Amino acid sequence: MATYAVGDIQGCYSELRQLLDRIGFDPTADRLWSVGDLVNRGPDSLSVLRWFKALGDRAVVVLGNHDLHLLALAAGNEKHAKKSTLDDVLSAPDREELLDWLRHRPVMHVDDKKRFTMIHAGLPPQWDLAQARACAAELETELRGPGYPDFLHAMYGNQPDLWSPELAGADRLRFITNCFTRLRYCDAEGRLLLNEKAAPGLQSDQAIPWFKVPGRATREERIVAGH
Repeated sequence: MATYAVGDIQGCYSELRQLLDRIGFDPTADRLWSVGDLVNRGPDSLSVLRWFKALGDRAVVVLGNHDLHLLALAAGNEKHAKKSTLDDVLSAPDREELLDWLRHRPVMHVDDKKRFTMIHAGLPPQWDLAQARACAAELETELRGPGYPDFLHAMYGNQPDLWSPELAGADRLRFITNCFTRLRYCDAEGRLLLNEKAAPGLQSDQAIPWFKVPGRATREERIVAGH
């Protein structure tokens, strides 16, 4: 049995299947890890969701920012609706089943046996793995609870940008969400630079890829990330 990890699919179902055929992925024996962003931008987000859901426990999917965007749209937050190509999912007859499945995906997966951790975006330098797992659990509990629509209306924004254990409420959840689903760069003090989106090597002088920040608490961990 092999385990494969695949990057941001973003609605490109045909290309995903071609890739898996090329590597000889066997859905009856192998496992497939997805770093998130199953949907949006590509032409067939609906097929991607249906296919991953049908894989059951043979697939491990963590949530990305585009997946949360879909959930936010479905919950009535249309602030960024113009930036999406998700009408096929939102109008599908199995919409609610798919969205419920998606909402119950983790934002972080830790395989203690393989000694690999998977996230979509990044981890702030202040978190060790135990803190990251605890923060992931906080966010997952919110997404799976009855108040999730309120969270999906409050999650957008770039502040706060620096971790503190004293963060609480919507600010704390927004910071956690931004780390797991949006983070690319920090500054030397560990502040999230969420407006930095250039490829590594093209970012501004103060921007450091999150995984290269000096003294990062998870520097000894093996982390699979996308974004």
